Amino acid sequence: MRKILVVEDAQSLRKDIVEMLGFEGFQAVGAENGLVGVERARELLPDLIICDIMMPGLDGYGVLEQLRKDTTTATIPFIFLTALADRVDVRQGMELGADDFLTKPFHAAELLATVRARLDKHEIAQRASEQRLDELRGNIIMALPHELRTPLNIMLGFSDLLMSDAAIMDSGRISEMARHINNGALRLYRLLENFLLYAQTEIVLSDRHQIDVFRSRYCLSPKTIITHYATKQAQQSKRDESLSLNLEDAHSVAISEELLKKIIEELIDNACKFSAETTQIEVKSWVEGENLVVSVMNRGRGMTHEQIAKIGAYMQFERRIYEQQGAGLGLIICQRLMEIHAGTFEIESVPNETTTVTMKLPLMQGIDAPKST
Repeated sequence: MRKILVVEDAQSLRKDIVEMLGFEGFQAVGAENGLVGVERARELLPDLIICDIMMPGLDGYGVLEQLRKDTTTATIPFIFLTALADRVDVRQGMELGADDFLTKPFHAAELLATVRARLDKHEIAQRASEQRLDELRGNIIMALPHELRTPLNIMLGFSDLLMSDAAIMDSGRISEMARHINNGALRLYRLLENFLLYAQTEIVLSDRHQIDVFRSRYCLSPKTIITHYATKQAQQSKRDESLSLNLEDAHSVAISEELLKKIIEELIDNACKFSAETTQIEVKSWVEGENLVVSVMNRGRGMTHEQIAKIGAYMQFERRIYEQQGAGLGLIICQRLMEIHAGTFEIESVPNETTTVTMKLPLMQGIDAPKST
C-alpha cells in the first residue's frame, strides 16, 4: 500500500483529502503544519507528499527545501496544494524541486489523477535507475575480474618460470619473459590510474573551487602534444601505419598537458580496439571561435544511439560477443574531463561504419602564469 503524507493546516480539508485517498486504497497520513510535516516525512518516508503552501511557522516552500536537502527524502514526489496560481509562485516551487501543483478548489478526480500520474512517473524512474544499476553490476562482474586476473596470471606465470629455469635460459628468452611481465604490470597500472582519475573527476565536479583550479591550468602548442601521444599510442597498438593526422595548432588551450595527453591516449586506444587493423584512424584539429576542436574518427563496429546515451563507468557493450580489453572507463573519463574544463564531448556513430568523437576545448585567454603540466 502506497503511503501519502498530506501537509495541510486547514483541518477539514486535510481530513477530506486523507479520507479520499484512503477510499482509493492509499495509506494516507496527515500533518497539521510544516514543522510536523517535515518530521513525519523523515519518519514515514512516504511514497508521495501533498503539501499546502500558505501555512504558519514553516510554509510549503520551507518544507520542500528542507526535504530536498535530506538524502533520505530528496527524491520523494512532491505536489503543492495551493490557492496561489501566480506564475512566480509556481516557478519558485519548481525551482525548489516540486513535481506538480494543484490549485484550490479542485475536484477529487483531479487530485487522484495527479497523485497517480506522479506515483507512476516516479516508479518508472526508479525502474530505470534499477536497470542502470543492474547493468553497472553486470559490467563490473564481467570486466574487472578479467582485467585483474589476465595480467596477474601473465606476471605470475612468467615470473615463476624465471625463478625456476633462469639458469638454463638464454638471454633472449629471459628478455622476452621480462617484456611480458612488464606489459602485464603496465596494464594493471593503467587500470588503477583510470579508476583513480575517474573517482577524482566525480569529486571535482561537485566542488566549484576545484573546478576553478583545473580551469586555471593550460598547455602550449596542443598540436605537438596531440601528435606525440596519438602516434605513441598507435605504435603501442601496432596501428601507427593506420594513423592519419591533420592538425591545426593553437597557442594554448585551457587544460593541463597531462590531462590532454590522457584524453588523446584514451581516444586513440579506443579507436584502435574497435576498428579493423587495415582501416584508417583520422585525427583532426582546428580552431573554431574561442575553441580548439579535436576529432578522432575510426571505421569499425560503431555504436547505436542507445549505446552512446548509456556511456558511463564500467560500461562496455557486447563484451560477451567481442573479446576486448579495458574496464569501460576511457570514454566517461574523457567526457568528465571536458565537463570540468568547460568543453564539450560528442560521439557520432553509424554501426559497422564509422565512429567520430569530437571535443571542443576552450582556448586559454590572457596567459600570465607559467606553463602547467
